[in-house]
Amino acid sequence: MDGVLVHTLPVMESAWHAVQEAHGLDVPFAEYREHLGRPFDVIMECLGLLNAEAIHRTYTEASTAAAHLARGFDGITDVLLTAADAGWSLGVVTSKPLLQAKPLLAELGCQFAAVRGPDSQRRGKPAPDPILLALVDLGVDPANATYVGDMAVDQEAACRAGVPYIHAGWGYGRPIGPSPVVADSPRELLHLLGIVTPAAPFVEGGLL
Repeated sequence: MDGVLVHTLPVMESAWHAVQEAHGLDVPFAEYREHLGRPFDVIMECLGLLNAEAIHRTYTEASTAAAHLARGFDGITDVLLTAADAGWSLGVVTSKPLLQAKPLLAELGCQFAAVRGPDSQRRGKPAPDPILLALVDLGVDPANATYVGDMAVDQEAACRAGVPYIHAGWGYGRPIGPSPVVADSPRELLHLLGIVTPAAPFVEGGLL
């Protein structure tokens, strides 16, 4: 979701600054950003921070207060609706708690047949578990799906799940290892999925 469907970086940066102030941390946001895509408690481990539960409470409260800063990426709603109209089933795998994710997804105006978030009983990305669970929800074989992400953990999770991967070049991270297929824009994603779009200019609401 973050960095692919919704531009939430301003929200996350604002929330992390609140964490720095409330907990007296000198860990810069740039270091936090390097681990985006992983569950929050795992990010805390990566950063060597021990009071993850308290930090998460502060971060969640600050994220909620700054949620108005989030917005869907330009053209992403048209891309989603066009893909759905072409017969694709849409699902979301995110490391953001669902209470925070679902309102942001609702703003996109598109129905998702599966939304999987962090689950304390299961492994998060880069483990393949959340992707595989979403595919179970969708009733889709991994080989017949495509996972779109923007972070290294997305690429690794897709590989481990046996799902073809497309890297969202408009997102927050860079691909790793052998270069995967990269979509430089949401509209190019439709081309890579083999979805034919009208020749008319690509503007919000213009594809349908």
